[in-house]
Amino acid sequence: MKISSRGEYALRALIVLGLENGQILQIADISERTLVQTDYLEQILLKLKMLGYVKSKRGKNGGYTLAKSPDQIVIGEVIRQLEGPLAPMSCVSVTSYEPCPLEGHCLLKPLWALVRDTIARLLDKTTLEHLLKGKIPSIVDE
Repeated sequence: MKISSRGEYALRALIVLGLENGQILQIADISERTLVQTDYLEQILLKLKMLGYVKSKRGKNGGYTLAKSPDQIVIGEVIRQLEGPLAPMSCVSVTSYEPCPLEGHCLLKPLWALVRDTIARLLDKTTLEHLLKGKIPSIVDE
């Protein structure tokens, strides 16, 4: 699993919008606060809108706001929808499985599966609200 700049910037934009409690922010304001160029940010926000995470308003006082409350935006879902599978290797992917040439004899597969499960568990337990409050949930001792 690799998070691209697109995934990182999408999360930054969601955080900025989440901090504003439903206020509409213009793209220039979001760009300034996320340090993402407006052209690229616009593409990201359109994707987030298509996925139902943000909504937009046109016109002079237009801009973007969250379409869901922060506690309903699960980071694991956002990452999967923007980046694809969370698995570090395709041989342990739940959604994009590809067999390994060493299938049945690979001693690394259990490790990659544990990495996948740990990442998925943490991201699926974390919401935008957790990020806004600075309180990442623990998955230790689950």
